[in-house]
Amino acid sequence: MAGSRLEKFGTVFTRVRDLLRSGVMKPSEKPIWYDVYEAFPPTRDPRYVKIQTKPDRKKMETVSDIFYKEDEIRAKFYQIYWMGPRPFDLTKSNFVSTSQRFVKKYTELKSLGELDDSVLFEETGKALLAEGITLRRKGGPMMAARSRDPVLELKLTDMLAEVQTDGPAEIPETEQNTKES
Repeated sequence: MAGSRLEKFGTVFTRVRDLLRSGVMKPSEKPIWYDVYEAFPPTRDPRYVKIQTKPDRKKMETVSDIFYKEDEIRAKFYQIYWMGPRPFDLTKSNFVSTSQRFVKKYTELKSLGELDDSVLFEETGKALLAEGITLRRKGGPMMAARSRDPVLELKLTDMLAEVQTDGPAEIPETEQNTKES
């Protein structure tokens, strides 16, 4: 029973003394040191006192930010070409995100030539476009070559206006009979 408590609740001597007084512990089970401790008690009780210290906010060291050159490129990429929250496919071990591809191509082009960072950034976008990766600027049109098919450039309103100017379409007889009934 005495072992169930921690040392911070009284001393070992007071716990054994209380067990002997209550009759839980028999006098024959009394530890050897008990009589000596009772005859010659220490001048100061050996109590477990946890030192209460408040963390000093001034002394707390802040962890410095760790930035790599790739982080700066990636931050600028997301500033210009934010594609919205898209999940990464982490089930594939060889999955490479668009931003990581951009960083790789950027460092590759930077190692090849001496270009200004802003020009290099644009050239990286063009190089990825040549590889088939289309980047969309934030709030702007896609950074891609002109559409090859003129039908894709038509707007819905233009198509509807064209249909209305042609007049009503002729309905085959079988459809007219079903509509009249």
